[in-house]
Amino acid sequence: MTDVNFEQARFNMIEQQVRPWEVLDDRILDVIQQTPREDFVPRTYRNLAFADLQIPLAHDEVMMEPRLEARILQSLDPEPGESALEIGTGSGYLAACLARLAAHVTSVDIHEDFRDGARALLAQHGIGNVELKVGDAARGWDDGRRYDTIAVTGSLPELHEGFHRSLTVGGRLFVIVGDGPVMEGLLITRVDEAQWTTDSLFDTGIRPLVNAPRTPRFTL
Repeated sequence: MTDVNFEQARFNMIEQQVRPWEVLDDRILDVIQQTPREDFVPRTYRNLAFADLQIPLAHDEVMMEPRLEARILQSLDPEPGESALEIGTGSGYLAACLARLAAHVTSVDIHEDFRDGARALLAQHGIGNVELKVGDAARGWDDGRRYDTIAVTGSLPELHEGFHRSLTVGGRLFVIVGDGPVMEGLLITRVDEAQWTTDSLFDTGIRPLVNAPRTPRFTL
């Protein structure tokens, strides 16, 4: 595919992929429209920036398909005064979208080169409200802060509570749980200091977080 009309491809993506997957919030659609996804895709795959597929990144990681990214944003519904935490920076695209919706974003990745690449791209687009960290957050991320929204962008084979207490009361956590081929997208809301509610949103599938904990299985 050559000479892609990115604006037309972006329009088609929204109308043919994002809206049909029940993403109808105008704030989210505007952010998807205004954030140049093609700039966050590896150059080799730039012409596939708006295709309904997972795009390969380094370290055997992937960039989620656009409809899943949009659905995560709609599910979390970040407000202008809120803080967001992203586990798994990847290309930096979802952090860029979150930055347009929330007041401040902290994004963590285990791969230092992902941090560096995202930093350059965010600066290129004038996005200054994202703090990028390197670390292993597969079991949670406790930096002494609480967040209004937390997006975990790799799956967890087993749900754990490592992120639960990093939520503010009223805060929302999106996480994909299970083993392939079908996993479950969950929205977990902290209703008070000791209680959380869990809503099952949709079935999907994505690679697990590096070092995601799993209970050992013993066989005879």
